[in-house]
Amino acid sequence: MLTQLLTGWITHQRWFAGKGRPIDELGIDSDVELAPGLRHLIISVHQAGTHDRYQLLLGADGHTSGRYSHARIGEGYYDAAYDPDLTGTLLTGMADGHDLGPLRFRHLEGVEIDTSLRSLVLGAEQSNTSLVYGETYICKLFRRLIPGVNPELEIVTALARHGAHHIAQPYGWIETDLDGEPTTLAMTQEFLATANDGWALALASVRDLYASFDPSACDAGGDFSSEAYRLGVATAEVHRELAAAFPTDVMESQDVKQMVEDHRRRLAGAIAEVPQLAAYAPVAQEAYQRVADVVAEIPVQRVHGDYHLGQVMRTTTDWVVLDFEGEPGQPLAERRALSSPLRDVAGMLRSFDYAARHLLADHPDADELRPRAIEWAELNRSSFLAGYSAGGGRLQAEDAVLLRALELVKAVYEVTYEARNRPAWLPIPMAAFQVER
Repeated sequence: MLTQLLTGWITHQRWFAGKGRPIDELGIDSDVELAPGLRHLIISVHQAGTHDRYQLLLGADGHTSGRYSHARIGEGYYDAAYDPDLTGTLLTGMADGHDLGPLRFRHLEGVEIDTSLRSLVLGAEQSNTSLVYGETYICKLFRRLIPGVNPELEIVTALARHGAHHIAQPYGWIETDLDGEPTTLAMTQEFLATANDGWALALASVRDLYASFDPSACDAGGDFSSEAYRLGVATAEVHRELAAAFPTDVMESQDVKQMVEDHRRRLAGAIAEVPQLAAYAPVAQEAYQRVADVVAEIPVQRVHGDYHLGQVMRTTTDWVVLDFEGEPGQPLAERRALSSPLRDVAGMLRSFDYAARHLLADHPDADELRPRAIEWAELNRSSFLAGYSAGGGRLQAEDAVLLRALELVKAVYEVTYEARNRPAWLPIPMAAFQVER
């Protein structure tokens, strides 16, 4: 029986959110034939009072001669996201803009989609599956389905209509209705085949610095500061475009104080989970209190929400920002909520610290190299902020208070994340509480 096969298979998938808990019930909410040998399933999973839904492209492997054994589900079925002979159906559907049962295939007005390209699954993502078609498109399948329009689709299509330059061109998407809400199943964008990942570029600079005889970060052969400056400019421009494309507001004094209380509660929760953070709690508490005392109101708007060096790509001409989904694991309403643009700025500043310090974790010369790491981070932080200001981003004197607090909010989140997943990296976020800024 297919549901039994899926129950045994789904728990071993990277994108399955319920690992470690038994499945009480698995059912199939939707089963649509997309093409001969290809079905689209929406699977409903109940576990200990929770209910999640996932999507699957289901293939029948009678015609594949076992070529997709790595994607085998069992007894004649496999995950057809790995089958380029079938996944062209997705491009064709978006290009045609047709409906198929409860599924709606759509494309952005004015674009053309080449339906002749074959796909390849990109890497091993944790929460989604991305199909790369030739060197032209990347189609992201959202495996775990949350009712509502995905923030990334909402943002990039709006920015594209406003002529934004720092995004990957969107082409099309697939949607259905869940709980009465239009819900994004997949979206297709331009694939930046020749671009370089921001995190990889930053690490190359850090490695060059560590290997060089010149102790100065700005004189090392891999100096990244000019790129940090350009990234700051691009970030400010994206924020300006977001403010033009979506509503903006102002957080009043009472809401600012409530925000501070929320940060304090998260800090207390983090200390309960990672007791060594308690020694640095006064640093965060002081930063939070300064916001409550000094900041009367905060301009808010749509933001990226999970901004770091891994979310940006350097093309031959400029920086491009990716993955506007917001912070993973957060409710959709929270990911779509208005926030201070400085939240994104704080995220990128933390990312510079990570790039500088994470190579020290098991480095034999860590003590000698630490001053270089700090200098690299400070140089690129200041270059990024200079670019952000030059690009029109708001960085007034009183914003420094909020920015410092938001950096520590991010560091608190990082402490719990590293304690759970990468204990060797825990000193990186802990260092944020030891630096005077």
